Amino acid sequence: MPEPPGGTLLGFDPGARHIGVAVGEALLGTARGLTTLPARHGQPDWEAVSELLAQWTPEALVVGLPSHADGSDADSTELARRLAGRLHGRFGLPVHTVDERLSSHVAEERLDPRQRQRDPHAVHAEAAAVILETFFAQQGVA
Repeated sequence: MPEPPGGTLLGFDPGARHIGVAVGEALLGTARGLTTLPARHGQPDWEAVSELLAQWTPEALVVGLPSHADGSDADSTELARRLAGRLHGRFGLPVHTVDERLSSHVAEERLDPRQRQRDPHAVHAEAAAVILETFFAQQGVA
């Protein structure tokens, strides 16, 4: 069985118009939202992604895969898979995917209403944190 990634990881909550980004530490199994990047048809500003990678120097990346309650692919699942493939292709880092069901709902509950009011896109970054924490839990590091 492959060794779970250690160190710092970046998580991505993909969407057609917004992509949430979070940073997490595998040793602690915790994550926090960083930013929400604007996207065009699910593709981020690659320069902004490059800057985040240079700043945080992650060991690996984690992309949330949307799915229906029954586990079948959602309409946006292919968009997320394309993002994962492009992240790996552009930056050469290991990219893992994790089921992101309910991540946005959990993120909404975790955010303070005042924070949501100040930044309506904060939920995307918080959802990316939920995705990373889900990944850590599945790897047995949380």
